[in-house]
Amino acid sequence: MHTLYSLALRFCCPLRQLRRSSPPRPPLIPSSVPASGASTPWCVCGMEKEREDEETEGRERPEPLTDVERGIIQDTWARVYETCEDVGVTILIRFFVNFPSAKQYFSQFQDMEDPEEMEKNSQLRKHARRVMNAINTVVENLHDPEKVSSVLGLVGNAHALKYKVEPMYFKILSGVILEILAEDFGECFTPEVQTSWTKLMAALYWHITGAYTEAGWVKLSSSAV
Repeated sequence: MHTLYSLALRFCCPLRQLRRSSPPRPPLIPSSVPASGASTPWCVCGMEKEREDEETEGRERPEPLTDVERGIIQDTWARVYETCEDVGVTILIRFFVNFPSAKQYFSQFQDMEDPEEMEKNSQLRKHARRVMNAINTVVENLHDPEKVSSVLGLVGNAHALKYKVEPMYFKILSGVILEILAEDFGECFTPEVQTSWTKLMAALYWHITGAYTEAGWVKLSSSAV
């Protein structure tokens, strides 16, 4: 780990206990990647219909992570991954409660509305582990862009061709991940940490939607979030 980001995060508190009892809030959706040193430009996304118009044309590659930002991400992720399944379950519950249309792709729990019932569902917990393990693979290989591209390409291709999930849900899920991290780290989720993670989420979304384009994805005309 680099000395610079280690010193910057020394004051950080440990991961706080997950707050499943608190009412969910609309997730934060990463917008354009912030300039270096700028505060993170998050915007709150409500329940209204969202359309995706950037998959096929004008896809500008996200700003690459710096060595320091990669270190910050790996350091904070190490804390999160200690309780990866619980964190993943919290993320998915927030995602499904705020955006219930996303449950249409999961027959095992698509009719569930009670967060406590979702939390106990074995299939949801299994998917939570799968999501967290995928992120872990990316974080572990931030030094290897080709590996990251390959992993996310497989994710995008499978969700486009096999599961037929509309790509906008990846942007929404990215926002939920950022929100949960900010809540669980509290004041320790500094502007530098926010910027690093927002850039990573933008990169993940770029790679995944690129795989959708390569797979010949045709956007559905009637999608409501």
